Amino acid sequence: MSLRAGLRIGLVGCGRWGKNILRDLVSLDCEVHVVAQDLESKSNAQENGAHEIVERLSMLEPDLDGYVVAVPTTCHREVVEQLILRSKPVYVEKPLTSDAADAAKLVELGRGRLFIMDKWRYHPGVNAIRDIVCSEHLGRLRALNLRRCQWGSAHADVDPIWILLPHDLSIVLHLLGDIPEPLFATCLGQGDWLSALTVYLGGEVPVSIEISSLSGQKERFLEAVFDGGTVTMTDAQPGHLLIRYTTQRGQTSEEPELRDVDGSLPLLLELEAFLDFLCGGEPPMSSVEEGLLVVKRIEQSRKLALGQVGVGEA
Repeated sequence: MSLRAGLRIGLVGCGRWGKNILRDLVSLDCEVHVVAQDLESKSNAQENGAHEIVERLSMLEPDLDGYVVAVPTTCHREVVEQLILRSKPVYVEKPLTSDAADAAKLVELGRGRLFIMDKWRYHPGVNAIRDIVCSEHLGRLRALNLRRCQWGSAHADVDPIWILLPHDLSIVLHLLGDIPEPLFATCLGQGDWLSALTVYLGGEVPVSIEISSLSGQKERFLEAVFDGGTVTMTDAQPGHLLIRYTTQRGQTSEEPELRDVDGSLPLLLELEAFLDFLCGGEPPMSSVEEGLLVVKRIEQSRKLALGQVGVGEA
């Protein structure tokens, strides 16, 4: 029997995404105690196997093994601060907060026990690209291009940039080991509510990221450009990487390679990592310090796009 079996987990929030977290925790043989306040969340909890449903965080049993937070972004700081007092590990959905000052306070409170749920760091395709980067099979990594577009957003508390951009920044962190500072950014929106943003990050490996909730077609795109070729991951080819090779003279080959990748679901993989940590294993990826870095880079990108700072101040 797995060491994870029988772990008692507190899940705060069981909405559109929280119900998926609950489903996967139950599939991993956890006993899940859910905080759900509205009728839809309570229904999600009942339908997906919650062991217990309570209306307030204070009603959760005090001796649970760990906690997962899936509430709106603007509630993260308040909920996490309460959970940290219980001295057990906490896994919070991205972004850590929508304010760098709040995120910095959570770093001080939760260092070593608070982690961010950056599921794309567990995506098999992203990890296959990371293996290519580390092996230098295609030579040096020269550039990263990312695009994440869709129509609208299901989140009302923060704009789509806060929901979508953390995914791509976590991919950059995973592939480069850092998130370079933004050099230039443009945006579309009304006032401080942004619907689209394009940002260019500096550093040894240039990075371009395009985010939009104004696109009529959903798209998830990741392209890594190397000396010896280009590796692409898209929605159009799930479960595969498209690799195109170049010669030493920079000429392109006609025949691409379609490389299979593992079909494991990233949400399940990141939850397994958190549960393993509760059983004495290695910490999950995306520490609270890295969560703060993501928040800082989003704030910097937004200010650049809105013309609130100069490039040298980013």
